[in-house]
Amino acid sequence: MSHAIDTVEETIKPSLELGEHTSEDFRVSAVRIRRAPPKPKPFPRWAYAGIAVALIAVAVSSWWLHARHFETTDDAQIDGHINVVSSRISGTVLYLNPRVENNQFVEAGTLLVELDPNDYQAELDHARGDLTTREAGARSADVNVPITNASAFSQLTLAEAAVDEAEAALATAEANLAAAQHKVQQDQAIAARAERDRVRYKGLVDAGVVSRLEYDAREADALADAQAVDSDQALVRAEEQKLSQVKKLILQREAQVGAARTAPQQVSDAKAKSESSLGQVSQAKAEVRTAELNLGYTKIYAPVSGVIGRKTVELGQRIQPGQSLLAVVPVDDIWVTADFKETQLKYMRAGQPVTVHVDTFGREYQGTVENLPGAAGTLFSLLPPENASGNFVKVVQRLPVRIRFNSAQDPQHLLRPGMSVEPTVKVR
Repeated sequence: MSHAIDTVEETIKPSLELGEHTSEDFRVSAVRIRRAPPKPKPFPRWAYAGIAVALIAVAVSSWWLHARHFETTDDAQIDGHINVVSSRISGTVLYLNPRVENNQFVEAGTLLVELDPNDYQAELDHARGDLTTREAGARSADVNVPITNASAFSQLTLAEAAVDEAEAALATAEANLAAAQHKVQQDQAIAARAERDRVRYKGLVDAGVVSRLEYDAREADALADAQAVDSDQALVRAEEQKLSQVKKLILQREAQVGAARTAPQQVSDAKAKSESSLGQVSQAKAEVRTAELNLGYTKIYAPVSGVIGRKTVELGQRIQPGQSLLAVVPVDDIWVTADFKETQLKYMRAGQPVTVHVDTFGREYQGTVENLPGAAGTLFSLLPPENASGNFVKVVQRLPVRIRFNSAQDPQHLLRPGMSVEPTVKVR
């Protein structure tokens, strides 16, 4: 508009100065000048910037809408089983398979190493001989059970019969002792009467009433009766001694009965010895089995099919139980361990599809989330974090997620444990 006004003013000024035009001509010229077409305006730069910002916003929004359906991480690698082959026994390496070298493939069941079996063969022979001896002892102990049963109970019967016999002898001895004591009492009475007759006849002899011959007869009777008393008393002492012996015999026979009454215990002891011998036989069989196993352990076979690594065994080497000889890595059982941030697991579930980019080959493989972890990886470390100390610093934790390759993804078994990968999980 300012440009149009300047044009009008320039046109009017010359006309006024020359005086060649009237006011009507001035108005016509002014109208014509105002109707002249304006020049096109240039496109503002801020419009270009706005369009660019809009396009960038659309692109970022599209990328965000697409990316929120996926979770990815570069903290991942291929994992697999590493079967460490070691010896269960000590020995000297007698044979080493020529194929046992690092990076060589072996089939499961291939003989890898053989140890010197002579020592273990001798142990097996010794164990078998010991088993034969213990089996013979077990048979003997088993036969001894009925013998002990019959012998122990027969001894009990005999001992009880002997006690009855001794008790009968005791009754007889007591009766004989009583008879002897009665005989002593009777003879003492007779001897006392004879002594009184002797004393009386002695007075009569002194008085001259009776003859000396009658007195001698009475004196002889008194002496005989006194000797009879002494004899009866000796018999009583003999009967008392015999009674004492019978009582001792009864105690002895009762002790024998007490010992014989252990017949059930003797039978039980015989049975226990038989069972113990059977246990010794079982122990000997176990020792034979152990010797057989040790002899079998002299041959070491490949536990799985895979590639050999970390070989340390050599021919003639002396090895110890548990010593690592080599490792076999199966190449057909592998998976991906991906350490995702805890903020990435909100929508992650087992069974979700995964695209795995392998850095080694620069290609992608397909897989599936196999399972989610039970705890963060820091909790399985040697020194897990302790947040109760008061010096807690919040750090985003990572949790290992196992991803299994789909079948037929690696037919040539090119993937190896330890390779770096970048898995991308479709979570929505």
